[in-house]
Amino acid sequence: MSGKQWLKNRIPFLLTNLLCMAALSVFLLLSGSTRDTIVFILIIWALILCIGLSLSFISAKRRYDRLLRMAEGLEERYLIPEVMEKPKRAEDQVYWQILKMAERSMLEQVENGRRERNKYREYIEQWIHEIKTPITAIRLLCDNNRSDLTREIMGEVEEITQYTEQSLYYARSENTQNDYLIREIRLLDVLHDAVADNKYLLMQNQVVLELPENDLCVCSDEKWLRFILDQFIVNAVKYRSEKPVIRFLAEDRGEYVTLSVQDNGIGIDAADLPRVFEKGFTGQNGRNVLHSTGLGLYLCRKLCDKLGIGIRIESAGTKPAGIEPAGTEPAEGESSGTTVTLIFYLNHLIHQVQD
Repeated sequence: MSGKQWLKNRIPFLLTNLLCMAALSVFLLLSGSTRDTIVFILIIWALILCIGLSLSFISAKRRYDRLLRMAEGLEERYLIPEVMEKPKRAEDQVYWQILKMAERSMLEQVENGRRERNKYREYIEQWIHEIKTPITAIRLLCDNNRSDLTREIMGEVEEITQYTEQSLYYARSENTQNDYLIREIRLLDVLHDAVADNKYLLMQNQVVLELPENDLCVCSDEKWLRFILDQFIVNAVKYRSEKPVIRFLAEDRGEYVTLSVQDNGIGIDAADLPRVFEKGFTGQNGRNVLHSTGLGLYLCRKLCDKLGIGIRIESAGTKPAGIEPAGTEPAEGESSGTTVTLIFYLNHLIHQVQD
């Protein structure tokens, strides 16, 4: 609270005191009092007035600063009336009552919004559950009638499956803590499953795959990690070159394990790279590919944050974007394509148990 503004708000009070001091001086002069007596009385009045104003300002500043600190410490700041003490001054009580009314209205709005969001999420989950039945039927028909046409259909079915899974994970992304199963998993197993999810898409586009030779283990959720890798594979195919290659690299860096997905595609524009994890951002490449949604990497980043996985993305000649631990600077010399790296932090207690 500014002292200058506080004094400015009390100008009427100060002017009233000045008028009273002037009136008292005239009265004392007419009564025959000496000038020294009048000056002494005015000095005492002014001194008491200054002390009173100072104490009032200090008390008000402490009270309002405490309220500001309480408000800053609240996650939902509309709940400030719940932690406020009821004011003693009548005019402050009016504002306190207004805040209580605003709080009740806000709580009602928040609860209505939460109910609507839950209904929408339940609808999306139900719709995805229902749509999986015809997708499974199409897969069975194509498996029982193998031909070039059915292989092309299976490629499109895989793409439909990707979008439905993306919608499902997006709907559940705010409540992923209810669907965690953190355990030790083999990276090669998850990679094989992710490749199997997209096998027709990879075959149609004649993508060459290079899997890591070493078989490392990390602690994470297999289902969510598989979804993340699916997004990387789909993006690598979507923005492929004429002879697409996807290379998976797993490295044990001591305190953490990295899993990199490299492609030789068209890469990411330097101006777009810092924003690739933003919700709905498609960039220059997304404008060229009309069915780009801008949700894939956004969901990957959100899931990585919840799983405690670092993520970094880099493209030819551009500065990496993402979150990463110290000492994981990218290797130099990449000339084309995009590399997405996942960083799995290892707990020292797990090392002790394994040893």
